[in-house]
Formats: sequence, structure tokens, C-alpha cells
Amino acid sequence: MLRRTVCRLAADVEDMANRIVNGERRFISRGITLVESGNEVHRRQADELLQLVTQKRLDIMKKTGSKDRMPGFRVAVSGPPGAGKSCFIEALGTHLTKKMGQKVAVLTIDPSSTISGGSLLGDKTRMDGLSIDPNAYVRPSPTRGCLGGVAEATYDAIQICEGAGFDTCIVETVGVGQSEVDARNITDCFILLLPPANGDELQGIKKGIVEVADIVCITKADGNTEKLAHYTQAEYRKALQLIRPYGRCTDWKTPVLTCSAPTRAGIPEVWDAVAEFRQKEEPALIQRRKEHRVKKMWSFVRNDITRRIEADPDIREDALATTHSVATGVMVPRLGARHILDSWLATQGVKKL
Repeated sequence: MLRRTVCRLAADVEDMANRIVNGERRFISRGITLVESGNEVHRRQADELLQLVTQKRLDIMKKTGSKDRMPGFRVAVSGPPGAGKSCFIEALGTHLTKKMGQKVAVLTIDPSSTISGGSLLGDKTRMDGLSIDPNAYVRPSPTRGCLGGVAEATYDAIQICEGAGFDTCIVETVGVGQSEVDARNITDCFILLLPPANGDELQGIKKGIVEVADIVCITKADGNTEKLAHYTQAEYRKALQLIRPYGRCTDWKTPVLTCSAPTRAGIPEVWDAVAEFRQKEEPALIQRRKEHRVKKMWSFVRNDITRRIEADPDIREDALATTHSVATGVMVPRLGARHILDSWLATQGVKKL
């Protein structure tokens, strides 16, 4: 019975992988739902699915002679509340599908409630045109408490979208702050959107987010705020001369542009800057992806060990007692962590470290 179940699951995953590579949207959604699941059986299926999808896409790239290039280009879009991230992505995505002939995937990350754990997932409603575009795919995901501007499974969702043949994958991050560096690590180009501002408002954006930006774009450059947008542009151009770029291998100078999502003014120029960045940085980006894949592997190792420890019934009482000792200040957190890890290793037949 168990063998038949395993065979059926393997067949289901193989079929799903084939349909994802063929670009069937329903199965792209199912694939992303699978990699987002915390169920242990689903996690194992997700591992197999990601391996199959990635391998099948690589085989296609070899046949088309593009195996030395990246399978798709990843763009992160971040900015403070009110910067117009969703409207900007709607305008940029439409430009790519209508003018550039690209297939575009958009992954929007919404913050989850720390009380209920729920998420509104409202970004998709602000991309009504892109949501019905046959060459676009929009998928909202909750953070479920993850920091860094992205959800835990965002990296896996990107792999699913690239396996489906999308040329560009746009990731809309939760917000703006120092932790957005994580969003940059899983993407190739980081666009920072800023609303028109002056005086003290210019100081409200943390330096860290500006340091990781590959392109800075001042939004709402139209109507009554157009003049203020150009003033903000000039101020940030001066500020960027004093900021050292983060993790940059070339002499790329971060441009500060202006745009208007409603009028589409400046949107083509933003994408021209992205294309120029890719052309100049691609060798370094390929190397960065290799390094990040290794870091991601060790991240999965740590997360998997944590899950196994938390689910192990043999150490549950010991872990609860240690947790109480740490909470009351009897034991320091470092020693508590060592005690729990040693207890779990003992159940696995491994000597204490």
C-alpha cells in the first residue's frame, strides 16, 4: 500500500513538473502552493518538484544554446508605504509584456499579522491589468513572520516561475528597512522606489536600503508633485555620491530616475537602466547566484534540524523544561540551545559536541 502511494506521488510530481515547464498557469500556482506548505510530505514532494523543474529548464536551455546565461532575470522592487510599488510594477510589467514581448511573473509579498497570522494579500487587486494579461502571472504570498522583505518560500517560487519560462520575475517586497538585504540576495537587480519628499522626510529612509539599491526611482513625477519629484531626485543624486555601494563588483553608478505610473512617463527609461545593469553585471550576478545557492542549502539544513528537534517527542519534556529555565533567567539562551541540541543528538545516537 505504501509503495503504491509513493509511486503515485512520484507520478503526480513528474506530471506537475512537465505542466509547469509547459507554462500551464494552474499548475504553476499548485507548484508554488506546494513549496509554501509546511507539511512534511509536501516538503519532500516540493524538493523533487524543484529538482525536476530546474533540470527540465536546463535541458531546454542547452538545446537552445543559452545554457551559459541565467534562465531568467530577477528584479526586486522595494520602497516605503505610499511609494506606489504596486502601481509601478503594473506599469513596468505591462511595458515588458506589451512593448518588449516578455513573459513576466510578479511575486508580491504581504506582511502577515503577528496576532492572527493572516494576510490581506491585496497587492494583486492593484494590478488589475497585469492580472489578466496572458503573458503575465501575479502571485501574492504572506510572509508568515519571515524577515528580510520576502517570504520563506519566495526563492523556491522564483525557481518555479523561471522553470515555467518567464523572462523576468519581479518580487515586490514587504516594505523598506535594513533587513531588505535578504530580498537583494535572491534577486539580481534591486530597484528602490521613493516618493517625492523634502527636508526631514529625506532622512526617513534608512541608509542600508539605499546602499543595496542598484537603481533608485522617484515616483509620482506628475501633476502637482512633479517639481518636488525632480527636487528629490537631485537630493538623492548628491547623497549617493557619498554612499559606498553594497557587494558591487563593477564600477556601476546607481542612477536616480523619475517616473509616473499613471502616465507611464519614465517607465521605459527605468527598464533601459535595468537592461544596462544586467549587461554590465551579468558575469558577477552568475557568480553571486552560485554563492547564494550554497548559502541557501545551509539555511535549509539549519531550518530542517530545527523542525526535527521541535517535532521529536523523545526530547519534548526536556525541551520544555529547558525553555522554562531560559524564560525565567535560570539558564542563559546559549547554554539552553546547547542543552537541547545535545539532547536531540543523543536520541540520534550521536555523542555530545
